Order: sequence, then C-alpha cells, then structure tokens
Amino acid sequence: MEALKKKILTDGAAYGSEIVKVDSFINHQIDVAFLNEIGKEFARIFSDVEITKIITIESSGIAIAVIAAQYFNNVPVVFAKKSESRNLDPDKYHGEVYSFTKQKVYPIMISKKYISPNDKILIIDDFLANGKAALALNNLCEQAGATVQGIGIVIEKGFQPGGKLLREINNIRVESLAIIDNIDNGVITFRD
Repeated sequence: MEALKKKILTDGAAYGSEIVKVDSFINHQIDVAFLNEIGKEFARIFSDVEITKIITIESSGIAIAVIAAQYFNNVPVVFAKKSESRNLDPDKYHGEVYSFTKQKVYPIMISKKYISPNDKILIIDDFLANGKAALALNNLCEQAGATVQGIGIVIEKGFQPGGKLLREINNIRVESLAIIDNIDNGVITFRD
C-alpha cells in the first residue's frame, strides 16, 4: 500500500535498526480517515474468503480491527485481553504472547462465548515482528475450532522472523500492507 509507505516515511520515525514509531497515526494518536483506507485495503485483499469475525489483541490492534470490520459487512470484532478482571467470563481460551516492544510475556484470553467452530476468522494487528502475537491469536482460534482465513498486518518488519515463521512454517496466509526490509540509522527501506 503505497499511501501507507509514504505515511510511515513522512509521519513516522525509525530508531536504531529495529524500532519503527508510527504513534502519530496508528497506535497512540489515530488518524481515522487513514485507518479507513487501511480497512478498505484489508477488505479488498481478503475479499476472496468468508469472514465472520475479526480477532485482534489489545490494545493497538483494536482501532484498526474496528474500522476494518465495517468493510466486512460489520462483522464482530473480538479482542484478546491481556489481564484478568472480575467481570471477565471464567470460561475462556488462554494463551501467552511475548511482546517485542515491551520485552515481556503477557497472558492473553478470549471468552469462549465469542469464538465458535463455525467462525471464519481474520486476525488483524498493527505490527508483525517475531510473529508471537499472531501465533498466540491463531492458537486461541484453534482452541475454539474456528478457521483462520488469514492474518492482516499493517506493518511487517521483514527483517525479523515473524513473517517467514507464519507463512512457511505454519502455512498461514499473511497479508501485510507495508513490509520494511531494513532500517539503517533511521532510514527505512521497503520491500517492493
């Protein structure tokens, strides 16, 4: 998605050789009009498969998933929670995910009443680095017996192993709107 690549270069920033900061439009301050374009693009890319629910993980994936859902006939969005609370359904699917950004492991959970074996799932997230969040969400869907139709990623760090892990080892359809091949002293190079 050329508009996304341009937005990353003009409104984002890169630090070192691994960090891409897009908090000015995706995951701290949200450019709703631009996320609408991202949602439309996900709907176009996944128009060949049936989607009954969109799954994401809190918190950065929620805005993207909710906006995208309107282009999938307003399917429900379910997000994996990272912490227990008194009002969380005790009957839930559990997993763990390692956060590349925060350098820690989080438990994740989704109530069993929100995913069923009849569901055809699209997983959406903002970043793909090591693939841990996507794999953990895929695992929750497998626990439910749901079918994962694909994973939609806004920005993939192609120089990290997540994309290869998901596509080649786990044979999952992954569609990334922008793939960064390299970051060198703050200069981002995209895959064509």
